[in-house]
Amino acid sequence: MKKTKLFVAIGGLGLAMLSVFLIAADHIDAPDIVGTTTDIADFYAFEGDDPNKTVFIATMQGLLTPGTVTDNAQFDEDVLVEFNIDNTGDFVEDLVIQAIKRGDSMYFFGPVAPTETGLSSVVETSIGNNSVKISTSEDVQTISNDGMTFFAGPRRDAFYFDFNRFNQVASGVVAPEGFLPPGEAQDFFVDLNVLAIVVEVPNSMLGTAPPHVGETVGINGLPPAYNVWVSAKRKQ
Repeated sequence: MKKTKLFVAIGGLGLAMLSVFLIAADHIDAPDIVGTTTDIADFYAFEGDDPNKTVFIATMQGLLTPGTVTDNAQFDEDVLVEFNIDNTGDFVEDLVIQAIKRGDSMYFFGPVAPTETGLSSVVETSIGNNSVKISTSEDVQTISNDGMTFFAGPRRDAFYFDFNRFNQVASGVVAPEGFLPPGEAQDFFVDLNVLAIVVEVPNSMLGTAPPHVGETVGINGLPPAYNVWVSAKRKQ
């Protein structure tokens, strides 16, 4: 795989503490890329079953209906998905984990210090790679190597949101009653799917996270924290 320059299409931003769960959602919010292969639905980062590891998940091409639509959805070989980790607190990526499709597999590079930061990237092929066969609805594939675990393929959309009620609240139809309590709300995403890219990484490979802004390590029980975000970049 030769180095190819790619440019940012869309991204999600968040803060990941190693002991908590982070979600950043972006379902069909960016008009220019809705329905394209660069459309990011959600970004998740959370502590793994092993507390010494962190899981990063990017879901793509949201609002896939079950059956043929999900079965026909494919990752794009011209789109690089990049997990960005800032471990100095300056909101510039110090490490990246890259994922890009080649053939029937997803190839992963990193964590590695990026050659370029910001809106453009190159695939960091010089450090070697891990790969996993892209799963289908009937054939789920994962692979583990060097303490890391990888997956790519269709999954049920994990995002929970009563979208219909939201529209009613936003339009004033049900104001001031507001949102429904748990048990009465209807999950708009319950029968919808996404394409997911998942990587679990030992924290020892992520560098040293800084303390929270305005805090010192240990105050209020808060651990050090990484700034993390995901981006999708299309080959130009």
